[in-house]
Amino acid sequence: MKFQPDSLPGTNTVSRHEPAAVWVNGTRWAHSVLVPWRGDVRPWPLDALAALSAHHFELVLALRPELVIFGSGPRLQFVSPALYRGLIEARVGIATMDTGAACRTYNVLASEGRAVVAALLLPAGP
Repeated sequence: MKFQPDSLPGTNTVSRHEPAAVWVNGTRWAHSVLVPWRGDVRPWPLDALAALSAHHFELVLALRPELVIFGSGPRLQFVSPALYRGLIEARVGIATMDTGAACRTYNVLASEGRAVVAALLLPAGP
């Protein structure tokens, strides 16, 4: 699925999403990824929801967002709030949705200049 706009100067944008990959600023990512509104996009060392731990959300918190959009994979799956307790304690908002919806929501919020991070879970490749 292709999204618009393709780029916003100085802001990371997700331009395309498929079940096992996303394109950020024209670069394909075939594993879980953290997409901050500005700065470097980075791999998120996670290949399955069952492997998610509090440490994964600590990596997100280190990016200093005001809001996190967690893409839980091809379908919406909620996780225990204990895993993202650090975000709650830091008063960072978090919304969970399937990864496609997370990409679209992230783009809207980033285009508004919000300090948002998309934490996108992508399944491990073969």
